[in-house]
Amino acid sequence: MVQAITDKNFSQETDKGVVLTDFWATWCGPCRMQSPVVEQLAEDYDGEVKFTKMDVDANPATAQSFGIMSIPTLLVKKDGEVVETLVGYHTKDQLDQVLKQYTA
Repeated sequence: MVQAITDKNFSQETDKGVVLTDFWATWCGPCRMQSPVVEQLAEDYDGEVKFTKMDVDANPATAQSFGIMSIPTLLVKKDGEVVETLVGYHTKDQLDQVLKQYTA
Protein backbone atom coordinates (compact mmCIF):
# COMPACT_ATOMS: atom_id res chain seq x y z
CA MET A 1 0.00 0.00 0.00
CA VAL A 2 1.19 3.51 -0.80
CA GLN A 3 0.47 5.98 1.99
CA ALA A 4 -0.38 9.61 1.19
CA ILE A 5 1.66 11.96 3.39
CA THR A 6 1.81 15.72 3.94
CA ASP A 7 4.30 18.46 4.77
CA LYS A 8 3.28 18.04 8.43
CA ASN A 9 4.06 14.32 8.76
CA PHE A 10 6.79 13.84 6.11
CA SER A 11 9.73 13.69 8.55
CA GLN A 12 7.93 11.41 10.98
CA GLU A 13 6.77 9.02 8.25
CA THR A 14 10.15 8.79 6.46
CA ASP A 15 12.72 8.71 9.27
CA LYS A 16 12.99 4.94 9.84
CA GLY A 17 14.01 2.16 7.47
CA VAL A 18 13.91 2.39 3.68
CA VAL A 19 11.21 4.74 2.38
CA LEU A 20 10.36 5.69 -1.20
CA THR A 21 8.35 8.90 -1.60
CA ASP A 22 6.67 9.69 -4.91
CA PHE A 23 6.31 13.46 -5.42
CA TRP A 24 3.46 13.97 -7.90
CA ALA A 25 0.51 16.14 -8.97
CA THR A 26 -2.91 15.34 -10.41
CA TRP A 27 -2.24 17.26 -13.66
CA CYS A 28 1.08 15.47 -14.36
CA GLY A 29 0.88 12.84 -17.13
CA PRO A 30 4.17 11.05 -16.33
CA CYS A 31 3.07 10.97 -12.66
CA ARG A 32 -0.04 9.03 -13.68
CA MET A 33 2.23 6.55 -15.48
CA GLN A 34 4.58 6.26 -12.48
CA SER A 35 1.87 5.67 -9.88
CA PRO A 36 0.90 2.08 -10.90
CA VAL A 37 4.59 1.11 -10.97
CA VAL A 38 5.03 2.39 -7.41
CA GLU A 39 1.84 0.52 -6.38
CA GLN A 40 3.25 -2.75 -7.80
CA LEU A 41 6.56 -2.27 -5.99
CA ALA A 42 4.69 -1.58 -2.75
CA GLU A 43 3.18 -5.07 -3.04
CA ASP A 44 6.53 -6.67 -3.95
CA TYR A 45 8.40 -4.99 -1.08
CA ASP A 46 5.63 -5.24 1.54
CA GLY A 47 7.29 -5.12 4.96
CA GLU A 48 10.74 -4.27 3.53
CA VAL A 49 10.21 -0.79 2.10
CA LYS A 50 7.64 1.84 3.04
CA PHE A 51 6.01 3.58 0.06
CA THR A 52 4.59 7.08 0.38
CA LYS A 53 3.33 9.72 -2.03
CA MET A 54 3.03 13.47 -1.73
CA ASP A 55 0.94 15.83 -3.85
CA VAL A 56 3.29 18.76 -4.47
CA ASP A 57 0.41 21.18 -5.12
CA ALA A 58 -1.14 20.52 -1.71
CA ASN A 59 2.24 20.19 0.07
CA PRO A 60 4.78 22.55 -1.53
CA ALA A 61 7.09 23.04 1.49
CA THR A 62 8.66 19.56 1.47
CA ALA A 63 9.21 19.59 -2.30
CA GLN A 64 10.85 23.03 -2.02
CA SER A 65 13.06 21.92 0.86
CA PHE A 66 14.48 19.11 -1.33
CA GLY A 67 14.81 21.34 -4.41
CA ILE A 68 12.28 19.32 -6.40
CA MET A 69 11.65 21.22 -9.64
CA SER A 70 10.28 18.44 -11.86
CA ILE A 71 7.78 15.67 -11.20
CA PRO A 72 7.54 12.82 -10.86
CA THR A 73 10.47 12.78 -8.49
CA LEU A 74 11.10 9.73 -6.35
CA LEU A 75 13.09 10.22 -3.16
CA VAL A 76 14.57 7.17 -1.43
CA LYS A 77 15.52 7.61 2.20
CA LYS A 78 17.26 5.14 4.48
CA ASP A 79 16.99 5.82 8.21
CA GLY A 80 16.08 9.44 7.53
CA GLU A 81 18.90 10.19 5.06
CA VAL A 82 18.24 10.75 1.34
CA VAL A 83 20.18 8.07 -0.57
CA GLU A 84 18.64 8.42 -4.07
CA THR A 85 16.75 11.08 -6.02
CA LEU A 86 15.16 9.89 -9.25
CA VAL A 87 13.60 12.45 -11.59
CA GLY A 88 11.13 11.48 -14.31
CA TYR A 89 9.39 8.22 -15.11
CA HIS A 90 11.21 5.01 -14.13
CA THR A 91 10.27 1.43 -14.98
CA LYS A 92 9.60 -1.21 -12.36
CA ASP A 93 12.93 -2.91 -13.19
CA GLN A 94 14.86 0.35 -12.79
CA LEU A 95 13.27 1.05 -9.41
CA ASP A 96 13.71 -2.56 -8.32
CA GLN A 97 17.48 -2.31 -8.94
CA VAL A 98 17.68 0.89 -6.88
CA LEU A 99 15.70 -0.52 -3.96
CA LYS A 100 17.70 -3.76 -3.88
CA GLN A 101 20.80 -1.70 -3.00
CA TYR A 102 19.19 -0.58 0.25
CA THR A 103 17.26 -3.70 1.27
CA ALA A 104 19.91 -6.38 0.77
